[in-house]
Amino acid sequence: MSYLARADRPADKAERYAEVEAEILAVLDGEPDRTARMATVASMLADAFEDYFWTGFYVVDPTRERELVVGPYQGTLGCLRIAFGRGVCGTAAETGRTQIVEDVHAFPGHIACDGRSESEIVVPVFDGSGALIAVFDVDATRKSAFDAVDAEALERLMGKVFAA
Repeated sequence: MSYLARADRPADKAERYAEVEAEILAVLDGEPDRTARMATVASMLADAFEDYFWTGFYVVDPTRERELVVGPYQGTLGCLRIAFGRGVCGTAAETGRTQIVEDVHAFPGHIACDGRSESEIVVPVFDGSGALIAVFDVDATRKSAFDAVDAEALERLMGKVFAA
């Protein structure tokens, strides 16, 4: 299979996630800076999957209660701030649970930063103490681009990169 790939079969997608996870962990070995870690994850994942149209982090703002601020990302302009509970990212922050949205236009309160986005996955990111530090957001230009394979792989990666 050539990569940058869409990895339509779950086994192919899981295999590609395992490969890119190993690459990311090798690059980040010994790097303590959280921003550098986020930038590297966003960049390497954006480059690894064809369906990754927008890839990045919304970071919990320590100066504003229950608000996310855009962090490192790859793609077109992202929203600058998102309140907890608002849109897909705010819902993931509010609930602490991964959100898979097959059709963003059917998601109540979806925030359209780029009208080309059709589906989305957002994974909460926790530090070693279990505190929410960010959400990791990926948008795709096709509907139903994300599934349980993506959720499992991204949750595992975020745990290894930020909670370890």
